[in-house]
Amino acid sequence: MYTTVIELADGRELIYYDSAPGRDRSAGDRRPLDRVESSPELRRDPATGDWVTIAAHRQTRTYHPPADACPLCPSRDGRQSEIPAADYEVAVFENRFPSLSGDAGRCEVVCFTPEHAAGFADLTPERARLVLDAWTDRTAALRARPGVAQVYCFENRGAEIGVTLPHPHGQIYGFSVPTPRTAKHLAAAAAHRAATGRNLFEDLLAEARYATERVVLAGEHWTAFVPYAARWPYEVHLYPHRRVPDLTRLGEAERAEFPGLYLDLLARFDGLFGLAEPTPYISAWHQAPTAGGEELALHLELFTVRRTADKLKYLAGTESGMDAFMNDVSPETAARRLREAR
Repeated sequence: MYTTVIELADGRELIYYDSAPGRDRSAGDRRPLDRVESSPELRRDPATGDWVTIAAHRQTRTYHPPADACPLCPSRDGRQSEIPAADYEVAVFENRFPSLSGDAGRCEVVCFTPEHAAGFADLTPERARLVLDAWTDRTAALRARPGVAQVYCFENRGAEIGVTLPHPHGQIYGFSVPTPRTAKHLAAAAAHRAATGRNLFEDLLAEARYATERVVLAGEHWTAFVPYAARWPYEVHLYPHRRVPDLTRLGEAERAEFPGLYLDLLARFDGLFGLAEPTPYISAWHQAPTAGGEELALHLELFTVRRTADKLKYLAGTESGMDAFMNDVSPETAARRLREAR
């Protein structure tokens, strides 16, 4: 992996990730941009203890632009985008409309490919490995920043999820406080350790691998399975067999095996419903916070809001109002359908 760091016209950082040396990354950003002005505010809900980010400036962010005005495509044919180069492999840059900035954290955009109409599932294993290396590099860099408590790498795909830029990309958030979901994981892991003397996530993985009916696919170093109490119609958790806290602690054998397994998993999601369009999903890396996460385990959670070919799972009264999930598909059925889908 080879990196080149440049500064965009408004002072934001952009990093090119290349698989080989010698790529020309000298193109500058010629857009007449003002400096980014954002002032998100973190407010703690006293009734739940959860932190909520107030980011009113994001109301003016780019929203469903036409393909010939995509800000994530390379800069070509006289049109300047967020990425000054005429071509790229993987690029990461500071979000122009960040949910988090300053003391509240940092938001970055990860462009997986210059191809506007592609998706992560269309990447070669080599390109998927480069994305994994970029995630890892940014995790290390953000974890080292003062004030960052947790690094979260994720991808939203599909208008059904709420994506406003269809170009294949993900995001990386550097949170200044651990997220509410992570707080639940920490509490559950502590309770499990106190009750059994064992690690919760090691037990979850061992249980899934032993029972096998919820396993979707497995390799030498990773296993993908549907969790026992899945919240979403089709939800898969992908764990390395060796428990590590975050992406920076994966070994070479684990890194080498991941791209093939992950691309296989995405292909199975796309094959679930027999539709021409790809399946919408959220793909979320769960990493331990920078402090106090010794009992946690790196894993990826992949899920879709589609429950049938013509129906979506909406977060309605029970889920949105009470955080009580109702799942229309049994985890065992979901795992079987994913094993059969290709």
